[in-house]
Amino acid sequence: MANTKTNKEKLYDIIKKPLITEKSMTAVQEGQYTFEVVSDATKVEIAQAIELAYPDRKVKKVRTIYMPSHTKRLGRKFGRTQSGKKAVVTIEGEPIQELTGV
Repeated sequence: MANTKTNKEKLYDIIKKPLITEKSMTAVQEGQYTFEVVSDATKVEIAQAIELAYPDRKVKKVRTIYMPSHTKRLGRKFGRTQSGKKAVVTIEGEPIQELTGV
C-alpha cells in the first residue's frame, strides 16, 4: 500500500521552521514573518499551511525566495551549505506571540 497523506498532513510538512534573524525581527513589526519551507511548495500551499498552523490569522501576501548553496570553508576543508527556499508571509490580525520574541 502506498504512503498516502491527506491534504492537511501535506500542509503541516510544508513549513520547516521559522527563521529568526535580526532582519526578520524588524519585519515582525509590519506583520511579516519569515519561514523556511520545502523547495517545491507554492505560494497558495504556503498560505494554507500558515493559516492552518496559526488559526484566527489571515494571510495577506506571500513572497518566496530561493536560497542557493554557497561554498564554505572550515580549516582546510571545503564544503557547501544546503540550498533551500524561504517565504516571507504578511498576515492580518493579531501578531504571532511565539515569533515576536516578547
